[in-house]
Amino acid sequence: MLIPVILAGGAGTRLWPVSRASYPKQFLPVVGEQSMLVETLSRLKPAATGDPIVICQESHRFLVAEQLRAVNQRAEIVLEPMMRNTAPAIAVAALAALERDEEAMLLVLPADHAIAQPEALLAALEPARIAAQTGKLVTFGIHPTRAETGYGYIEAEEPAADAAVPVIRFIEKPAPAVAADYFAGGRHLWNSGMFMMRADRYLETLSIERPAMLAAVSAAWRGRASDLDFLRLDAEAFARCESESIDYAVMESTPDASVVALDAGWSDVGSWESLWEIADKDPDGNALDGDVMIEDVGDSLIYAESRLVAAVGVRNLLIVETADAVMVAPRASAQAVKTLAESLKRVGRPEWNQHRRVHRPWGSYDGIHAADRYQVKQICVAPGARLSLQRHFHRAEHWIVVRGTARVTRGDDTFLLEENQSTYIPLGVIHRLENPGKIQLELIEVQSGSYLGEDDIERYDDVYHRD
Repeated sequence: MLIPVILAGGAGTRLWPVSRASYPKQFLPVVGEQSMLVETLSRLKPAATGDPIVICQESHRFLVAEQLRAVNQRAEIVLEPMMRNTAPAIAVAALAALERDEEAMLLVLPADHAIAQPEALLAALEPARIAAQTGKLVTFGIHPTRAETGYGYIEAEEPAADAAVPVIRFIEKPAPAVAADYFAGGRHLWNSGMFMMRADRYLETLSIERPAMLAAVSAAWRGRASDLDFLRLDAEAFARCESESIDYAVMESTPDASVVALDAGWSDVGSWESLWEIADKDPDGNALDGDVMIEDVGDSLIYAESRLVAAVGVRNLLIVETADAVMVAPRASAQAVKTLAESLKRVGRPEWNQHRRVHRPWGSYDGIHAADRYQVKQICVAPGARLSLQRHFHRAEHWIVVRGTARVTRGDDTFLLEENQSTYIPLGVIHRLENPGKIQLELIEVQSGSYLGEDDIERYDDVYHRD
């Protein structure tokens, strides 16, 4: 049984402000009409013989579940209590796969990579499978298209697309002159972070290379618990696990590392610069998305999410606009966007973590306006969804329905509101909002009070099992 393992736990901070900690790039339609997670799963359907295993952060669990439901994709969703890098995550997936099939084969892919020619990836799976069946731990190496210093490299004697060959060594991100030599030599491939291996073989190798890691992961797996659509690992046991990538923990030391060369239009979409490289461009080298007007602009990426962005007389720039932030940088400084996002986090700016529109398991809300003692939100509730039964200690709320039908619980009363009708929720009164209809419910909420933070909430009942 070939089981795709999708690693969906990344933060994607190099694509700030579009990608943020609470809604990172793997859940966004960065390079296509669907999210990168959905596109990753879709391209594997012709090859997979078992339902995928998706490994993600607990805070992203409802994003994963909703995106899978939207495309009718079955999957086992495993929640990491805390981030511990790829080696432990793949060990968890191996244990899960062996519950289904003692001969399970894992195809491990990050959720946030772009593949322009998925048929080439599918063709490379067969030589990888043949080698993995004999006990090899196979990675996929990308034929370089330039002297890139931002990727790790794999050295192999004769890289081939039709066979897995032994890895000579893994190499850290090289200096520019070294990267140029690698590009010219033909024996070095980019390290893609994609793997194929037998589940039992990976665990056997991990028991040799990192026995303490395997022990911690195994204890976390034994202590797992089901919660709605998810599997929760035992947090205390998983916390004891080392944080280490599969490259360091296993691939660099095992004698069984092999590589299949791949030329499939691959990109890790790791920065705005890499997105510019794979994007469609105008004759002047500009990648434009959204409401953009330019005059005398060249070799730039300009992204407009919520308003007009106009540029005149600039070259080699990244200009990215969202509803609550604008980022401008030279393309050569694309990697420094991660440092900028970390600085926002350090000073406590909410923009590092979430967008103005915040997604919840029942729908979303958009903070339209905020001022002293009041704020205005647009709330969208999916058909059949409902918020928790709750109350607030520092604010009152006014609700105006603009689309759909709302079922409102207010104290001991439950009633329906149609379009253009409204109600008032006094401070301290227990209440709930539901959408009993077949279309999305949209309403305008005006909050007023001495404190308007999202943590001013006491939940009495919640179908999503949130605290």
